[in-house]
Amino acid sequence: MKNAVRTLRTQASISQAALATAMGVSRQTINSIETGRYLPSLPLAMALARYFESTVEEIFDVDP
Repeated sequence: MKNAVRTLRTQASISQAALATAMGVSRQTINSIETGRYLPSLPLAMALARYFESTVEEIFDVDP
């Protein structure tokens, strides 16, 4: 699944570690989400959307 987490994070000048702390997950989890190796749970996806003042649909692209 493609996502815009890395783009949003870099536009906001936030490190993976800072985003991970804000989300209550590890830096490795953020890295895995950004590279598409890990699909976040619905609560984590919603938390990311709230953090970036966006919607889950805008951040995560379910189309191949």
